[in-house]
Order: sequence, then structure tokens, then C-alpha cells
Amino acid sequence: MLLRQPCSLSPLPSPLSPSPLFSRGVSVLSIADQQRLLTLARLALEARVRRDREPVPKIDGALAIECGAFVTIRCGEELRGCLGRISCDMRLADVVVHLAAAVADSDPRFAPVDVAELDILHIEVSVLTPARDVASIAEIEVGRHGLIVERGMRRGLLLPQVATEHGWDAEQFVEHTCVKAGLARDAWRHGARISVFEAQVFGESQNVA
Repeated sequence: MLLRQPCSLSPLPSPLSPSPLFSRGVSVLSIADQQRLLTLARLALEARVRRDREPVPKIDGALAIECGAFVTIRCGEELRGCLGRISCDMRLADVVVHLAAAVADSDPRFAPVDVAELDILHIEVSVLTPARDVASIAEIEVGRHGLIVERGMRRGLLLPQVATEHGWDAEQFVEHTCVKAGLARDAWRHGARISVFEAQVFGESQNVA
């Protein structure tokens, strides 16, 4: 299942600076692995737009880990598409290729990407840890945790960087995630399930052309 994400609109972080969010026993992707994933994402995006074959990734090491991810594309600071997958049933390289291709034309908020846009788009990848339930919002660390709120068939997700860049505290973060799920802002007080995850976020430099 692909998830849409209202990603932040700040400039992309450098792929040369591993995020401290992906820590505490979880391996940080090396700079080389980040660059490999960004290259795969770029090739997959361009292949979908140009109607070419998707790249077949060489999968080894960290890229063979089964985990979730999001792929975001922007034009300058404007969001152009963002799709993700939180289930841990595909290898990371395959997830990134799948999402980078899909975000070219499958985010319903945006028109399909045109060939003329490819040189001015830049790509960001967020690699996710497995989610875990929390019993209290006191367990949520803004700037480190992303959130998932669920009740019944409704589910909303916000990446860790969203709360930081909007200046939300933990309660505001949960409220906005409830709204993302199509629930009342205070649904977390009335039985909605809250889960947290971490993300390592890295992206292309602005001058990708």
C-alpha cells in the first residue's frame, strides 16, 4: 500500500550528512549506500517518465534489508510528489525503485511528471525503522520520531521532519497525525492507536542537473 505524505518544504539535506534520527541500535546507512539509493531513485524516476525499463538494482549489504521508505520529489522548495511504504516485506533497494517510479505519476495530488521537469527535480529518500506502539505521548521525541495514528480502517502518517519544521510539540504532532488519518484531533485520547518510527533522511543536492 502506497501512502501519501505532506512532506516539508525546506531545502534538501545533503546526502553526505547521515541523520542522527536513525540511531540507538539501528544501523545508519553509509554515504556510499545513500548515494546508491539516490542513483537508483533517479534512474527509476527518469525511466518511468521516459517510458523506459526500470533499473534492476544490484542488491547486497544494507540495500537488502527489508524495511519501509518514502521517496519525495521537489522542484526547488515546492513539493512535487511524495509516496511511501511502511511495511517491512520488500528489500530496501526494491522499495526505493518502486516508489521513485510510482511518484512520477501516482501521487493523486499532482499531475504526472513531464520529461522537461527531470533536470530541475531533486529527490529525497527517507528510510524507516519498524514502527512500535507507544502507551503515552510522553514517549514521543519530536525531531526523532515519526508518527502513525490508526483507528479502524483509518490511518495517518507523518515523517519526523514534518514536526520539526512546523515547530510542533508532541501533542500538536499527534493531533495533526490524527487529522491526517481523517480522525478528530483528539482521537488519540479516545482509543486511537499511536505508533512511532525513526527515519534516516538524505537527498540529492540542489544542482542535480
